[in-house]
Amino acid sequence: MLTALIDDIGRRKAELDSLRPLSAAAFAQLQKYYDVELTYTSNAIEGNTLTLRETAEVIEHGITVGGKSLRDHLEAVDHYEAVQWMRDLASRGEPIGEGVACELHRRIVARSQSAIAGVYSNLPRRIAGSPVVFPNPAKIPQLMQRFGAWLESSPPEPGSAFEAHFRLTAIHPFGDGNGRTARLLMNLLLIRDGYPPIAVRPEQRKAYLDALEHGSLTEDLQPFQIFMHERLDATLSDYLSAFRQALPPGGG
Repeated sequence: MLTALIDDIGRRKAELDSLRPLSAAAFAQLQKYYDVELTYTSNAIEGNTLTLRETAEVIEHGITVGGKSLRDHLEAVDHYEAVQWMRDLASRGEPIGEGVACELHRRIVARSQSAIAGVYSNLPRRIAGSPVVFPNPAKIPQLMQRFGAWLESSPPEPGSAFEAHFRLTAIHPFGDGNGRTARLLMNLLLIRDGYPPIAVRPEQRKAYLDALEHGSLTEDLQPFQIFMHERLDATLSDYLSAFRQALPPGGG
């Protein structure tokens, strides 16, 4: 199943590449739409109560939403700005290692939880309702150093981006924001290698978390790799449709 997915992804990416480049204006419009979606979905998975439209209003117009917490608003602004930094970094082709993971986290919680921004936790971390046990906090610096070295040498393919996501969540180095950081790191690697970023939607939360938990408990990453490759395949299909619609008459 995974092999078939990888083949399908290769075909879709080749087709997407054949439609590039779009006009700057059309590409900017599409990118903004997807970046707001990335922010909404990643925050929603972690309990943020802003809807997609409310997230867009906060980001694009600075409008506060009645009845929603200040933290929900700050998380939207933080994440969107982290996405912009991530895209800029991906375009520069610079090495991606431990420092980048920490900087992504710092930006993701810069306003909402500034006290822990980019700082490794010195406390035990647990997820309510999950049997997964994370490494002792004393081991985090060494584990992250090893993770950074692996990141710098990992092959440029989607499977590596998904494994980077898994490895970071398995270490769980930060007091909060680990999932958002892992998803943004994954997307940084995907964009750097010419793929579109992936949004894991709130309705997919259970399947996504179950696959992560299964990998942590059994060291079997196959379900997680399949889940994420399916998301990439679906995202490529969405991008192809959007690109075709954005082409000028007679284009392509």
